[in-house]
Amino acid sequence: MSRQAGKDDAARLVAEVRAALAEWRRAGVEWVAPEGRGRPAPARPETHVPEPPTPGPVAGPRAAAAPPTPPPPPAAPARDLFGMPVAADRPRGRGGAGLLAAGPAEPPAASLAEVRERLGDCRRCKLWEGRTNIVFGVGNERARLMFVGEGPGRDEDLQGEPFVGRAGQLLTKIIEAIGLRREQVYIANVVRCRPPDNRRPEPDEIAACQPFLRQTMAVVRPRVVVALGSVAAQTLLGTTRGITALRGKFHQAGDYRVMPTFHPAYLLRNPAAKREVWEDMKLVRDALAALPEEG
Repeated sequence: MSRQAGKDDAARLVAEVRAALAEWRRAGVEWVAPEGRGRPAPARPETHVPEPPTPGPVAGPRAAAAPPTPPPPPAAPARDLFGMPVAADRPRGRGGAGLLAAGPAEPPAASLAEVRERLGDCRRCKLWEGRTNIVFGVGNERARLMFVGEGPGRDEDLQGEPFVGRAGQLLTKIIEAIGLRREQVYIANVVRCRPPDNRRPEPDEIAACQPFLRQTMAVVRPRVVVALGSVAAQTLLGTTRGITALRGKFHQAGDYRVMPTFHPAYLLRNPAAKREVWEDMKLVRDALAALPEEG
């Protein structure tokens, strides 16, 4: 075959292919796959697929929530020596309600001799280690007026009787000034053993003696009680207020009317305070005079 004849055949083939393609387009055919291959899928836009998070430790079952803490119970009200609630305007005494609360009720005693027997050779607090004598109390077992002091001093510790020193001599004069004799009243202290160097009694010492002071007062049943000094007033009334704020008026402690006033030992150091004590004792005298006669 000549070269020219080859060119003619190629041109004729191209023309036939172009005619066939034009016919297919008119028939709606857009693409013819080569033999053995399918039509390629259209290109998809690239999308970013985030990597899955790195798995951490598998959490166990969630612990049950703790139940809510119940609110604390209301604090026990402060009480005076006789177990009566302290009024809202009377702050709690030193050591709180534990010092001043009455605690378990003591069985009643028939006499002061029985109270003394219950006290025995007392070693309920540390004061016993330095005492010479237990200083119990002295006076009329059925007195209408009772004096309560702080604790024994040196002279009281030696003799075993309250208020026998210089302060006791002054107390006797105070009693006589309101028309009574010492033998007509009853005299006791908050604690019955002498504190070292006449220091103020400590809360545990006061607490140890409280039952016996309550029992003593329950036997005597005084109509009026004079609290001599801060320790006696605070113990009887269940308060932290000082004697200057308390004196000059009656306070109620259980079944008893209490008149706080300065301790005679304080008067020996501060004679000018005798005027205030006299004003307090006049109120005591008037209160006793207003009581009905006992048959």
